[in-house]
Amino acid sequence: MCGIAGLYLKNDKLHSELGSLLSQMLVVLTDRGPDSTGFAIYGSGSPKDGKVTLRAEDHGRLKAAVAAVEKQFGAVRPVYRSSHAVISISPEMIPALQAFVAAQADGAEIVGHGARMEIYKEVGLPAKVSERFGLARMTGTHAIGHTRMATESAVTTRGAHPFSTGPDQCLVHNGSLSNHNALRRELKRNGIAFATDNDSEVAAGYLSWCMQEGATLKQALTRGLSDLDGFYTFVVGTESGFAVLRDPIACKPAVMAETDDYVAFGSEYRALAVLPGIEAARVFEPEPARVYVWER
Repeated sequence: MCGIAGLYLKNDKLHSELGSLLSQMLVVLTDRGPDSTGFAIYGSGSPKDGKVTLRAEDHGRLKAAVAAVEKQFGAVRPVYRSSHAVISISPEMIPALQAFVAAQADGAEIVGHGARMEIYKEVGLPAKVSERFGLARMTGTHAIGHTRMATESAVTTRGAHPFSTGPDQCLVHNGSLSNHNALRRELKRNGIAFATDNDSEVAAGYLSWCMQEGATLKQALTRGLSDLDGFYTFVVGTESGFAVLRDPIACKPAVMAETDDYVAFGSEYRALAVLPGIEAARVFEPEPARVYVWER
């Protein structure tokens, strides 16, 4: 039983409120996931200047990892937020950076990269994690978040959502996949790397693989209805928007709201009740086995 929140802003005037609104939505979902909290924010960025989010167990290791990266690659203009740092580097250098961090940056790891995406996640209650990273002050066009109740793997930061296995792409999940081990082995043979044993990371890797093969996000999610066995609600973030998919049985709760200003997703309606103008929104339950996509 986890909680999912997603917010896609149509109205540019609301961009400054994105982090504040998402923080409120996540706090409402505390009792659905008190173990860990994570979120992805899509803010400003440029295709010529990639963003990479690094995390470490403590600030000392994080600073040491950033220093090692700068020694190897030059200035990366780090922005520190607690146990995470967002660094800037040209997109063509990101594969080399990933290999370097995996081999050399002891105690640090990359949790996401892209032109606009920043990912933050830690063990702890939504209110404390949101405060720790300053979520309420973050701005952008859209964001997704997750509150986790760990049922099939340990309570660790690595096991927290979102999971990202592609540039500007991440996934949060409520549910369970039954064929994730077999699918993980197949995806590894096709070059997809995994950092955890979490089934949700397999779902993220599957979508990345489909899109590397030329599928659109909608096509990848549609294929997943056949290839991903289990029960699930997915909310997927991309550089241009977000998508929602429930399995054909749709046993996990989900509700959405749309106005002229935004599209929002919540595991429960009360997570949407904090949004401005919700009383006039079109509120609906996303249909089973139907892909919903909102993009710029």
